[in-house]
Formats: sequence, structure tokens, C-alpha cells
Amino acid sequence: MPEDSVTEDSLHEAGTFDRELEERLVRYAAIDTQSDADSPSQPSTEIQFGMLKLLVDELTEIGAEDVTLTDYGAVLATVPGTAEGPTVGLLAHVDTAPQYNATGVKPRVIRGYNGGDITYPDNPSLVLSPEDFPYLAEKRGHDIITASGRTLLGADDKAGVAIIMTAVRHLLSNPGIPHPTLRIAFTPDEEIGRGVDEKLPADLGADFAYTFDGAKVGEIEYESFSADFAEITVTGVSIHPGTAKDKLVNAIHLVSKIMQTLPQATMTPETTDDRDGFIHAVEMTGDAAQMVLRLILRDFEMDGLEAKGALVRQVCDAVQAGEPRASITCEIRPQYRNMRYWLEKDMTPVELARDAARSLGIEPVSVPIRGGTDGSRLTEMGVPTPNVFTGMQCIHGPLEWISVQDMAKATGVCLALAALAASR
Repeated sequence: MPEDSVTEDSLHEAGTFDRELEERLVRYAAIDTQSDADSPSQPSTEIQFGMLKLLVDELTEIGAEDVTLTDYGAVLATVPGTAEGPTVGLLAHVDTAPQYNATGVKPRVIRGYNGGDITYPDNPSLVLSPEDFPYLAEKRGHDIITASGRTLLGADDKAGVAIIMTAVRHLLSNPGIPHPTLRIAFTPDEEIGRGVDEKLPADLGADFAYTFDGAKVGEIEYESFSADFAEITVTGVSIHPGTAKDKLVNAIHLVSKIMQTLPQATMTPETTDDRDGFIHAVEMTGDAAQMVLRLILRDFEMDGLEAKGALVRQVCDAVQAGEPRASITCEIRPQYRNMRYWLEKDMTPVELARDAARSLGIEPVSVPIRGGTDGSRLTEMGVPTPNVFTGMQCIHGPLEWISVQDMAKATGVCLALAALAASR
């Protein structure tokens, strides 16, 4: 089969991209790149530079052009076009979520998964079961990558990095494949909502782009949550407890009242799905003198998001009214907005990705993302950027896993959409 064809058959020849994807993800996942929302630096953690600089070296080695590590911590590069067409951006993020341990990741490959329970060498009580996760049951015979039980894996989004790097290497090694100019971006700090610097849209220079940061095979997503972040500071009256009668105001008690007054049986992540939004307490720190409570607010529609913010403020005001000697402040700031607001006006990049999937025999599915991507911010800032699947599952925790063969399908979609863009 000629080198310049990108078809279902050519992507399923013996060898395809499976081993390269496996090697890349295992190697990338072992690098600690956890971001930190409390850090003011950019990137938020120095350790992210380890992988960012590695990607600069690898992109340079395989022949990418204009390879740059920006002052805001993004790696940019160009794959020169071999045909006319729009400039297409391909993005993934290097950081891993701060919600779970990401130090000392030990990736392992379970070849030819037999369809049963998966256990973990460093945490024998942990079990990944196809009964609990039916998507895993569909992967019998696949090569499954997990961590060892004490950390997350980091397939979110190092799988996306591996997929893009594999596709880029393939295109640069096969210049006969027609494709337009591609712009590559590997960003830091996506997990803490700071992956898209205000300079990135201009520096990327793409007509439209794709994040490879999705889950199940076939998912082409153009709808995300709209997101706000709330920080509540409760300052009590501090005094020695031995002389505290009628004087002490305990900030811990007041922040507990706020938590108890906010919805518990509804409007939390564990009680919502589909298109329901939520209010999620993500962090509480402090002492009897002062407490800080951080919440994330999510909804697919702006009126729903605004209503959740109003509810949080109402609860804070009620607790404040009950204890005027305390000081309770509530600051709510925007994080990102539903990319559907812009993409639904011009679905060209979405339809291109859907056509790319169909060309490989993959039926595209568009479901709303119960989260956000760098594409949410990029789309809002003028670069339409839908999200494409990678195969990652059970992210942000020790059960995280991914199928190598799912990653190969995502790589095929990446190559196919580049080829289709050249014909439009």
C-alpha cells in the first residue's frame, strides 16, 4: 500500500503505531508533571519543565520546524504543509491532576487483556473490574496500561501527547502524505485551568485546532461545562480558649455551617450526571481563626452557572447574618465557558473530525464534556477547538487506565483529519 494513503487498512497493518504509542506513554507517564493551583508561577510547577524540554528535544530530533518553548511554558512547533489547506492546530497538555498522588508513577502494560479483574502490585486491595467499568469489558485482547496502585497514571493527558507525537513523527517521516500546515502545542497547567495563556492563540496561528484530551473511542466533543471558581474566606475571632466564653468565634464551625447549608443530596458531583451542573468543594484549609473554602461551580448554561454562584453567596450571607462578629467573604471568578456557544455557529472543524473518524470505520459520538479542556478557552478566545478521544479512562485516580489500541485509533483520526483538511 502506498505511503501516502491514510486508510483503515493502512492503520491496521502489523505493527501500526501500537508499540510506539505504548513506549511513549510509558516513558512520559513516569515523569512527574503535576500542576499546583496554589502556585503563582507559570508553569505552576518547575517539574513540568522536565517533560516540556524533553518534547522540545524530541520534536527537533524528528524534524519539526519552529520548535519553541515559550515564556509561558508551552511547547510550539510546526509540521510544514505538503498541500494547500487551513492551518490546523493539534494540542495536548503535559500536566497531571493535583487531586491525587502523581509522584513515582510506575506504568505497566497488561498485554492481551483477558477480560477479568485487574489488580495492582503496590496496592493489593485495589481492583479494576469490568463489572464496575463496562467499557473495560470491551477491551478483551487489548494491551492495557495502568499505574501500580499508588499513583494516577497520567494518561490525562500524556496519551494525547503520545498520540500527537506519533502522528507528527509519521508525517515528517512520510513527506508524500498530503496535509496542510500543522501547528503543535503542548501546554502546562491545563488541570488547574491555566493552560491557555492570552498569547497562545496568536502564537499558535491556527485557523482551528483540536485537543486530544477525550475518553471513549469515537467521541468528538464540542460542548463543555462553563466553569467558575469560588473562594470563601471565613475570619473568626481568635482568643485563648480558657477565656473564650462569649468572645471566641470559631471559623471552623462557621465554614462547617456553610458546607452543611449547601446542597448535599443534590447539586454535587456524586449526585449529578448528563447535563446536570454541580457545586463541588475541592479544598478546605485553615484553623479556628481563619478558614478558606474553595469550590468549583459547573453548568452547561450560563443562567444555571449564575444561579449556582448566587446560591453560594446566599448561603455565605445567611451564615454571616447569624454571626456578625465574623467576616465572611466570597469571591467568584470565571474559569472557562462552554465552547458550544461558539462552535455551534460554525461546525466545520467538528464535521471534519467526524468525517475523519468515519473514514476509519469509527462512528463519531458527540456528548457534552463534564469538564473542560484547553479547547474551551481557545474557542472562547477565537480559535475553534473541539476535543477528540484518546481512550483514557478512570482519570485523576489510581484506577486510571488506557488501551494502546484505542490510542492507535486516535492517532489514525489525527492523521485522517490532517489529510481531509488538505482536500477542503
